Amino acid sequence: MKIKWLSAAVIGSSLMLAACSSNTASDSQQATKSTDIQKMKDQVILASDPSKSPAQANSRKDTFVAAISNPGGVFLPYFYHNGWDGNVTSVMFEQLISFDKTGKPIPDLAQSWDISSDNLTYTFHLRKGLTFSNGKPLTADDVAFTLTLLLDPAYDGDTDLSQAYIKGADAYKKGNAASVSGIQVVDPLTVKITTTKVNAQALELIGGPVLSKDYYGKGYKKGKLDYLKPLFSKPMGAGPYVLDKYVPGQEVDFTANPHFYSGKPKVGHFIYKVTSPDTKVQLFQTGETDYDGFTPDQDTLDQLKGLGFANLDLYTSSDYGYIMVNHKKPYLKDKRVTQALIYGLERQKIVNAIFQGNGMVANEPISPVSWAYTPDVNPYQYNLKKAKQLLDEAGWKVGSGGIRQKDGKQLSISYLTSTTGLGNDIFISIAKEDFKKLGINFNPEIVDFNALLDKAYKGDYDLAAVRTSQIIDPSEPLQEFLSNNSQNISGYSNPKVDQLINEGVSTLDIAKRKEIYKQLYKEISDDPPYIFLYYRKALAAYNSRIKGLEPDPFNGILTSLPKISIKE
Repeated sequence: MKIKWLSAAVIGSSLMLAACSSNTASDSQQATKSTDIQKMKDQVILASDPSKSPAQANSRKDTFVAAISNPGGVFLPYFYHNGWDGNVTSVMFEQLISFDKTGKPIPDLAQSWDISSDNLTYTFHLRKGLTFSNGKPLTADDVAFTLTLLLDPAYDGDTDLSQAYIKGADAYKKGNAASVSGIQVVDPLTVKITTTKVNAQALELIGGPVLSKDYYGKGYKKGKLDYLKPLFSKPMGAGPYVLDKYVPGQEVDFTANPHFYSGKPKVGHFIYKVTSPDTKVQLFQTGETDYDGFTPDQDTLDQLKGLGFANLDLYTSSDYGYIMVNHKKPYLKDKRVTQALIYGLERQKIVNAIFQGNGMVANEPISPVSWAYTPDVNPYQYNLKKAKQLLDEAGWKVGSGGIRQKDGKQLSISYLTSTTGLGNDIFISIAKEDFKKLGINFNPEIVDFNALLDKAYKGDYDLAAVRTSQIIDPSEPLQEFLSNNSQNISGYSNPKVDQLINEGVSTLDIAKRKEIYKQLYKEISDDPPYIFLYYRKALAAYNSRIKGLEPDPFNGILTSLPKISIKE
């Protein structure tokens, strides 16, 4: 499953002073408060006075405007790396299966599916009369084409379909077969996928967005996929909306798809408007946007409630924030160095300053909303003495100027983060001070988010700030830790972690999987791939004139988007 890269910084400017505070007594007191995200109340707060809706919003009778951070323009499922591009494509492309508010699979383009008794064969039954937005039929041939494309030897995107273990996939990739034997079109409405190994990821992997063979298959030659690049900006799918216009850095405009299988959306036009953390409250307040996500600190919550016209939805997110560690760098390969960075970073102080009680320090790659979450791992509470000891053991000794050295080289670490969040100031202020105490040169660099992606994939970083998208199955983020996996760009490798990750998806028994993941998280805790930073509450605000909008931890606004209406 593709991990959508998102900005790690999601906070408001009102928290700046908290980051710069040197009042250690206050910080200590705040750290003693309960920050268990599972105890924080999820709630919906309805608008107190809808009549206060601003005139600019009221003037839009048939247009819904939602905020987005920074799409990059690759609007083709399976081929983008920027998570905001994923938000855009999800509006225009529909999946075989979708997921409900609890993360359970539900019908979408496939009205039903059967799984054989040995859990190896998946048979999808498509809805009758499906068409793409250009009016041409969507059939089982399109499903087969999509899956075959993802198994093409030239495919280098983030969706690793090999994890589904489709029969004949290896032979096709290696050139020993003209087609994938495990992908069988039974009839125009039925497609059968046979796998060779039980895998809990399989349903989600093969049940993704469907691409048109007629549109995206023209000119297809096995091993040559560059022909698709001109189509990145010309998407054509079966989703509720069709691309109208894309203005980089400003907005993405859509028109309702009259061919959408459940009927043309009630709202004729949808716009993703690019906002930034320092403008989003103002744009929502003045009515330039109808929907946005905010950091759920008390100041922002009170400010939004005070507007009167806003419906607020506060819920526990299924994502998590982390600092990616580049294990390809020689000085970061030693797990003791990564452990020292975690022990030596006041993560609780950072989370307190950012989320003000609506966040929790993360220690494993799964949110507390998941059945796989366990608190039974090393909490890595701030311990400067322990951090220094680990660096000493790793051979990094304090040298001239208080900076640690090894083999004549100083310990200097770069930190890459995006311009899309003011949380940079909080993290950088605290991290710079903490790492200075450890004897580490800490060098932050703030770049455009798409530049961050480029640098990360090139390996041009030591540490990089990232947040995942919504996580449905605990196996999804773990692909980044698997040795020799296309999603593993950090160079992390641990044979025991590989073994446990594979065991975790080799059964559909939740109880067995839960125990495996408990062992896995303990191993990851001992040999950290990343610096896990936070779990958070999500705060969505939307103009109360928008009816039927129901954001949730696994889908955001996407599943309710086709159903919304605007009250006159």
